[in-house]
Amino acid sequence: MAQASGSSAGKSSFGRWGVHLAVLFFVVIWTIPTLGILVSSLRDKDQIIASGWWNSFFSSSQTQAGRLAPASAQQEKDGKFVIEGNIFETPGASQISAFGTRAQQPTAYEAGSVADLGDGETLQVNADGTYVHTSAKAFEGERGQRVYYASTVPPRFTTENYQTVLFSEGIGRSFLNSLTVTIPATVIPIMIAAFAAYALAWMRFPGRALLIAVIIGLLVVPLQMALIPLLEIYNGVGNLFGVPSKTYLGIWLAHTGFGLPFAIYLLRSYMAGLPRELMESARIDGASDFEIFMKIVLPLSFPVLASFAIFQFLWVWNDLLVAMVFLGSGNDQLVLTGRLNALLGSRGGDWEILTTSAFVTIIVPLIVFFSLQRYFVRGLLAGSVKGG
Repeated sequence: MAQASGSSAGKSSFGRWGVHLAVLFFVVIWTIPTLGILVSSLRDKDQIIASGWWNSFFSSSQTQAGRLAPASAQQEKDGKFVIEGNIFETPGASQISAFGTRAQQPTAYEAGSVADLGDGETLQVNADGTYVHTSAKAFEGERGQRVYYASTVPPRFTTENYQTVLFSEGIGRSFLNSLTVTIPATVIPIMIAAFAAYALAWMRFPGRALLIAVIIGLLVVPLQMALIPLLEIYNGVGNLFGVPSKTYLGIWLAHTGFGLPFAIYLLRSYMAGLPRELMESARIDGASDFEIFMKIVLPLSFPVLASFAIFQFLWVWNDLLVAMVFLGSGNDQLVLTGRLNALLGSRGGDWEILTTSAFVTIIVPLIVFFSLQRYFVRGLLAGSVKGG
């Protein structure tokens, strides 16, 4: 018996470690891309192009091209023509280690050395970006000498990307549109489903079993198949009562309809597993069904309500199809997912804009999930195991 007990304990310990390692693995897999988006959103365009986000915490070496000042900036000194200046727009932003005048040899000369360009022309580029370009005869041309250089850029982070995205790219307006859609579309199904779930779990009436079967059947109806019929019904009713088609009311009702079957099924499974003695004691004391629901069932069902709230919020927040159909694609109606999709087409090469927009899109779901995550597993497991 002792040997069997030790073997069982060993298996149990191994199983716990396996679960912990599996959870840790998925947490890391999920966290790394999110961290990459956050770090990239705080970098400027040049840094994103030059190196990956994992190199952003260290100084990086970059080979870049620039131009010296044009001939109009030259001065005559000691019988020679001289052009002086700084390659960097912001002096001190980085350090130059080598430079060159040909793309094939961008690091032909060390920083601080004097490069002989022929015909009495020389160029000296220092580590801080200052340069001295001299020639025995006057410089000509409206464009300055092209120079290539390798520079060491220190880590630098900025919030300018967020200022651009929120105030110049329309993300701020789309952010408010998404909140306007998501919050009511999460609260309304919960309110309706909670009453329906209690009725199906604890009230006896004709057709109860048939309603439960219909709700379970609706769980497998594809959204794409029901979307067009639902839109036609909504437009028909709207035309009858003079209600515009592209309104927030329409998308709230659409998300409520698509979310109700799962909400009722999940909440009913949980409520049916609550202790029957509580209900019977309350009825003996003279409580009505409404009082039992409000004072006993609803407080005890908070974990499963939070679980569904997370599911519904994430689904509505990340939705694009329903929003495009029921709300439209105008600048005053476009939600965050639609705005990000538009940016992919118009700003596909501006990674600093795309990463910042992406992080703005996921920050609210992250806040919602971490705020309610302690109820998530408890409510979900209870709803899936208990039944009646």
